[in-house]
Amino acid sequence: MNEKYMSQKERAAWLGIAGDFALALVKGGAGYFSGSKALIADALYSGADAAAKLAEILPWRVEGKGSHKKRPIARDGKSKREPFLSVVFAVLILMGGLQIAFSAIRDLTSGDLNPSGEHALLTIFLSLLVKEVIFQYQYRSAQKIGNGSHAAYADNHRFSLYASLTVLIGVAASTMLGGYLHPLLYLDPIAALLAACLILRKGYLLILSTIQGKEGQELPHEDSVSFIDTVQKVHGVIRVEHLKALEDGRCVNLHVTISVNPRITVLEAREIADCAKKLLQHRFVHVSEVHMDIVPYEPGYPYKTNYELADSETPTLLQ
Repeated sequence: MNEKYMSQKERAAWLGIAGDFALALVKGGAGYFSGSKALIADALYSGADAAAKLAEILPWRVEGKGSHKKRPIARDGKSKREPFLSVVFAVLILMGGLQIAFSAIRDLTSGDLNPSGEHALLTIFLSLLVKEVIFQYQYRSAQKIGNGSHAAYADNHRFSLYASLTVLIGVAASTMLGGYLHPLLYLDPIAALLAACLILRKGYLLILSTIQGKEGQELPHEDSVSFIDTVQKVHGVIRVEHLKALEDGRCVNLHVTISVNPRITVLEAREIADCAKKLLQHRFVHVSEVHMDIVPYEPGYPYKTNYELADSETPTLLQ
């Protein structure tokens, strides 16, 4: 089952990378032959998007002379990614964004502008359609896995859509109306300049996350309900006081605080916590680490439990 979830997530990730690279090549070629700086900027954004995704799923660095790959370990015991390739990708993205920005500014100041052509407009429409199909597949696959990565897909897709729509407006105005109103021809390099800003933003965020270290993304509450329900079913758990789920690459790390009968021993409480931990890791194959905190239950709260407070002298509303 674990291999099933991992293969499904890897398939969705590699499909997005391959799609972005293919769109970058198609849009780049169409932009070059049509002379549209905006379309070239959109192609570069797709390439930057693919490079950023590739930096997240590349294999861990190889240590030693053997061929086994393993994760570098930080001082806090957590794994971290090899930053070299991420830095290289970030620098290339920044350089590409600056090049597009300077080229767009040069076209704006020179005033030597020509309509992009209808095939450039058609390329943008088709790329938007392909991008939306890939996004829908990734989003639905992430929702089925239930690890919260669909939120990251939606956030990344939103800015990609911003870049493509900006380019679409610039190219459409330049192509369809530029022959009648010459000032509208400036919209193509303006759109390229705006897309270059989004490219620089992506490069900046990538290099910033590489230098500072990217923390796990906290999953929304609706994705954590299944974890809470699972822990609540463990015999001895009175209440789940707190649960925090963080996505760490392909896995999810949980920090759970449970309340137990204050009359039981520390060893019994630890056995309950271990049982809850094993159940979480067994039922949810994408759960990597589970940190359990135990606190004594304070009676007086109207919550039900599956644990009987035997010989309790303190009245509660549990049953």
